[in-house]
Amino acid sequence: MSNTESNPALFESRECPVIDGHRLIQHLASRTTEVGGIPINRVLPQRGRRLIGAWCFLDHAGPAVFSVDSQGMRVGPHPHTGLQTFTWMLAGDILHRDSLGSEQIIRPGEVNLMTAGRGIAHTEESLSSESQLHAAQLWIALPHAHRHTEPRFDHYPDLPRWQEQGVDITLLTGVLNGHEAPTLAFSPLVGADLFADAEASVRLNLHSHYEYGVLVLEGGLRIGPDRFAPNELAYLGCGLDDIALELDVGTRVLLLGGEPLNEEIFIWWNFVGHSKAEIAQAQQEWEAGDSRFGDVPEFDGDRLMPPPIPWRMT
Repeated sequence: MSNTESNPALFESRECPVIDGHRLIQHLASRTTEVGGIPINRVLPQRGRRLIGAWCFLDHAGPAVFSVDSQGMRVGPHPHTGLQTFTWMLAGDILHRDSLGSEQIIRPGEVNLMTAGRGIAHTEESLSSESQLHAAQLWIALPHAHRHTEPRFDHYPDLPRWQEQGVDITLLTGVLNGHEAPTLAFSPLVGADLFADAEASVRLNLHSHYEYGVLVLEGGLRIGPDRFAPNELAYLGCGLDDIALELDVGTRVLLLGGEPLNEEIFIWWNFVGHSKAEIAQAQQEWEAGDSRFGDVPEFDGDRLMPPPIPWRMT
């Protein structure tokens, strides 16, 4: 996935004040765009919320059904720096290739995690046999100390899964309600998929020093008196020890949380950096075909090129 917004440093208030015993939850709507021929609901970043912990980007792709003559999703070679790409598949299969030589089909119920670090390039495309796609793709900003780490690729087909209070829970990363995921992380994070095929209410234990958000992927969610529809994000802020979520029939939500990064983060196109100069250098090197990013083997198509950087370098 790609981002073409000119975003300033990513930081905003994490306070959700309590008034008359009611916590004021921030309601955030997504915006619709298209990536690789697939409709996308872009949730993060946006003007009202840039980060949740180190989670700095969130696209909800689909659900999409391809026509007979459609090639599905096809995203050509493009670079990343300073982040991890985190793909959670719900329907359909996607083939991932990268400049490390990794080639992996990601299937529903699996997580692909690509650590870009100092620089990597990759492609994403639907298999020719696929007629649908439904996924969440996220970026995790690497802390300053790890921003130039060596690139790597990890695939997680086996994740902690359990049922609690009528809700099926898959832990994608971090720790939740006594379970721990094996997923590589460079800062304290949590991510979980929750699905209820019937009405259900579940209480989750939280870390009070984390900030949290809940995105509705399908169905409907209630948190106290607040209701949320598909592609709406509930930002809960910090300071919570637990939370009660009420899920409608057929509801799926994504819980995201993490320790506030408290670092200045910039995003432009497919780059995450801790300064505009870092991003400008990465873009110049990608445009020049520098060996920093390498080549993606066996992809028939051109490299993607970025639009001009929207700020002036002094």
